[in-house]
Amino acid sequence: MIQQTLQQVFGYPDFRPGQRPVIEAVVAGRSAAAIFPTGSGKSLCYQLPALHLPHLTLVISPLLALMQDQLAFLERHGIRAASIDSGQGREEAAAVMAGVERGEIRILMISVERLKNERFRAFIRRIPISLMVVDEAHCISEWGHNFRPDYLKLPDYQREFGIPQALLLTATATPRVIEDMRRRFAIAAADVTATGFYRENLDLTVAPVAADARPRALAAWLKPRQANAPSPTIVYVTLQQTAERLAAYLSKAGISATAYHAGLEAGRREAIQRDFMAGETSCIVATIAFGMGIDKADIRAVVHFDLPKSIENYSQEIGRAGRDGRPSECLMLAGRDTLGVLETFVYGDTPERHGIRRVIDELRAAGSRWELLLTPLSQHANIRPLPLKTLLVQLELRGIIQPRHAYFADYRFKLLEEPEALVARFQGERRTFVQAILDAATRARTWHELDFAALEALGRERGLDTARARVITALDYFVDKGWMELQSRQLTEVYEVMSADVDPEALTDELHGYFRDKEAAEIARLHAMLELFESDRCLSRRLAEWFGDDRAPEQCGHCSACRGQAARLPSGPALPSLEDRHPDELVGDLRTRLATQGEGHPETPDLLARFLCGITTPLFTRLKARQLPGFAALEGYPYAEVREWLAAHGANSSTQ
Repeated sequence: MIQQTLQQVFGYPDFRPGQRPVIEAVVAGRSAAAIFPTGSGKSLCYQLPALHLPHLTLVISPLLALMQDQLAFLERHGIRAASIDSGQGREEAAAVMAGVERGEIRILMISVERLKNERFRAFIRRIPISLMVVDEAHCISEWGHNFRPDYLKLPDYQREFGIPQALLLTATATPRVIEDMRRRFAIAAADVTATGFYRENLDLTVAPVAADARPRALAAWLKPRQANAPSPTIVYVTLQQTAERLAAYLSKAGISATAYHAGLEAGRREAIQRDFMAGETSCIVATIAFGMGIDKADIRAVVHFDLPKSIENYSQEIGRAGRDGRPSECLMLAGRDTLGVLETFVYGDTPERHGIRRVIDELRAAGSRWELLLTPLSQHANIRPLPLKTLLVQLELRGIIQPRHAYFADYRFKLLEEPEALVARFQGERRTFVQAILDAATRARTWHELDFAALEALGRERGLDTARARVITALDYFVDKGWMELQSRQLTEVYEVMSADVDPEALTDELHGYFRDKEAAEIARLHAMLELFESDRCLSRRLAEWFGDDRAPEQCGHCSACRGQAARLPSGPALPSLEDRHPDELVGDLRTRLATQGEGHPETPDLLARFLCGITTPLFTRLKARQLPGFAALEGYPYAEVREWLAAHGANSSTQ
């Protein structure tokens, strides 16, 4: 049955390694996981079963580009699929939802953030779903390289929506991460399929070059490969400005190169990606914003000009080369000079102790129901949004809070017909209900602001069911009928406080310790990557072993270590010692602003180190700290060294 579908619908003569057992498990009604290298056909593991399952296949992906590529593939094969994403207009999203309700769309793709939307959850609860697919599933594990706190809620969503099966897909997962994924979704060990990470067509070379000589070395390496028939090539860098400068340097050296990064306007990014896919642009100099979901089989070279963020990122990025099975080159030019930048990213995401205490004090003061807006809480605690989400998840895991739902605090609507005409469309209790919605909304010119508290009071007074879920459903119905436009704002997370009677000091210490341990683990992960690159053992073998794969040969014969070229990564240029300097000359202006506008945030070594190393925080954004002369004055120095220097000069470390 599945073999026939493979040939007739997808046009493939046979399955790739690992695909058959995963597809058979899903079609047989079991949850499964597929851990395949980048470009090994993970997507088919849900695309084919979707045609044999009775109801909708819901795909959750963090990558918009990946969704669009897969939708185009499915359309070419005559399979009805669609996505709902933030780039769509209201009418387009409504058309997709209508197609899902009619059963015409077999596969629906969304981001994990879409599940926070109460209107979408109300819609999806009405839809029978056969399979939940979690792409980039390693994001669910705190031990993975790209942990996303919202992914931890996916098992709960699976239960809430009554979805009988889950399929987890990832290209990069260590044994510990695989076990974490499997346990959270109750997948039998026999239904986890990992095909191995060894790629015999990839030549891995670590040939580090000092920072000042690296652009010339890259140009010399690229010239013969881009001369006559330019080879599709991706050069990865860490920072946006590096992408711009390096692309300009290569262009002056006679190599056509285009910069790509998240700071470019969306249309420009799409055009660059389109040209690269079509072969009109051969060399892209990019941050890691480029490449996710890129299904281009003939990329002949991937170069790391700067260090990747982790072994997992390195594996994922070189995995974009040579998907057609032909020989391809993976070159590492980076030295240790960009290690400080990567470490700074890690340190910047560790909440300070007093910030954690502020969050705990907020929940203790909330009573039994805690409603929070993420951005104001992030600013109040001076914790970046992603680690703040992680902190909330940790409070959940400790049984202190329990998520109930999320809602948009503000709804406003614009009527596309007279209010009397809308009310006249209904009879009896429904007419009174619609009238109550209009009566509870204040009008400012064309838009009505809906006051849910006023509507609830009117409901009691008039004997109406004005439950929030009913109101949202009604508003969506009016929009679908073309009777109104609707806007929602201010996403509010609602938690039940299960245990407010906690020792705030002990809990703060415990959670701060958790984040410090996580910070240390991330720094250790970076140094494990350096150790791998400097190994005199086969790089292909070492890389496979990191992911628990012992099937790679002891000597691959196509890496620099096997060629006897063990690497030693050069450090960056020596920096002047901080011993002869005093923090006062750099942080005086910040101290002044903290004293007058800092809302009680203490002056800690971490706070000052983030300022001097150029790390943006919610507090610094509010204080416009980037405009101060000391901001990023020491960004070339290791963060830990700057923090120790500040502590030695008397910055207040007791409140960390």
